Amino acid sequence: MSWSLPTLPSVIALLLGYLLGSIPFGLILTRMAGTQDIRSIGSGNIGATNVLRTGRKGLAAATLLGDALKGTVAVLLAATLIGPAAALPAALGAFLGHLFPVWLGFKGGKGVATFLGVTLALAWQAALVFAAAWLAVAFITRYSSLAALVASVLTALAAFIVAPAPTGLLLAILAALLWFMHRANISRLLAGTEGKIGKKG
Repeated sequence: MSWSLPTLPSVIALLLGYLLGSIPFGLILTRMAGTQDIRSIGSGNIGATNVLRTGRKGLAAATLLGDALKGTVAVLLAATLIGPAAALPAALGAFLGHLFPVWLGFKGGKGVATFLGVTLALAWQAALVFAAAWLAVAFITRYSSLAALVASVLTALAAFIVAPAPTGLLLAILAALLWFMHRANISRLLAGTEGKIGKKG
């Protein structure tokens, strides 16, 4: 097996995805709404779950939508402007941008919504698996983090069935990163101290 350096189009796609993925919708929307800095409450995360802790369900929904769509747009835009091969590096870039945005000292979200967004653009059938799994686990357990962890694994497995192998491999890597970002949640789940959906703090 031979290895080669990334091509210029792939690097451009990665950077494009990163720039779009690093837009902190949770922080922007809550500031526009006049709430306190989202990073100072709850988990300190900029994602929709923490925005929900402000009691503003509309803001949380808007954050979820924005964080998901930036992943979808990054993939589709790169594929359109650069070529189909640019979709995967753009997806990776968008996900990394959300996790490690340069504008916020590389301290971003945990990637759940953006994972869903890039999956929607890469393999919509797998995105349906994610949505169904998340809703089912969240409904049964009331744990948003557990729902995301289970859904991400099932999504990666589904992608290997409905999409080309490179897409499945990328989503498996993103799922592993998502698990890494949830390591504190996993510890709390095991300890029985993880917060449930609908509870503040």
